Amino acid sequence: MASIHPTAIVDPKAELADSVTVGAHTLIGPDVRIGEGTTVGPHCVIEGHTTIGRDNRIYQFASLGADPQDKKYRGEPTQLIIGDRNTIREFTTFNTGTVQDKGLTQIGHDNWIMAYVHVAHDCVIGDHNVIANAVQFAGHVLVGNHTLIGGMSGIHQFVRIGDFAMLGFQTRLSQDLPPFTVAAGNPAEVQNVHQEGPRRKGYSAERLSMLKQVHKLLFRRGLTLEAAKAEIAALRGQQPDADADIDNMLSFLALASRGIVR
Repeated sequence: MASIHPTAIVDPKAELADSVTVGAHTLIGPDVRIGEGTTVGPHCVIEGHTTIGRDNRIYQFASLGADPQDKKYRGEPTQLIIGDRNTIREFTTFNTGTVQDKGLTQIGHDNWIMAYVHVAHDCVIGDHNVIANAVQFAGHVLVGNHTLIGGMSGIHQFVRIGDFAMLGFQTRLSQDLPPFTVAAGNPAEVQNVHQEGPRRKGYSAERLSMLKQVHKLLFRRGLTLEAAKAEIAALRGQQPDADADIDNMLSFLALASRGIVR
């Protein structure tokens, strides 16, 4: 049986794995499922059609699965899905999706999400991201993997953030941020290529050098976006282990309907 504090209120229809721990005065609704090894702290509210995976640590006062803050919402049974091994700190608010999108807000695996972060309806956040205190995601935001998002930053609706991107403290991001790019400011401006994250993941010196070349073509040569994409594509094959990074960048740029930070 799950370890549930006597003051917690867990709906009998909720599905909690045997090794789940629930703290004092927490409320868990009927359509919630929580996987093995997850710890829910005191004074949390987990409601809606919410599925939480294994070995997550959810700190006190988190609100997960509440209705989306969208005036078009009419009570449809949309979802929040959270993966495995995430750290979710105090006063975080994750809302369910809307039927105007895919009806789903999704958090991946191994994310470190600090206090007061808001994840609005229909956001999709990948894996291994570090999201600092008080970051605010508007609806429909897409975040890749291995990103670093600085505290108190605001992310406009429908914006995409690529893999290994880094956003500085108190940044206002209203356009797409390409992979491997550091940006900061209000509004955001590109600062540099992000190499430290890839280096920690084992990228070779040659692969990091290719990231620099891609960055120069996209941001430093004064090329149009279409010309930059063509020259980036021409880099394929010069450093074979970097071809995946080139393809990642080109795929991201092909979908940049809001424009990119440049």
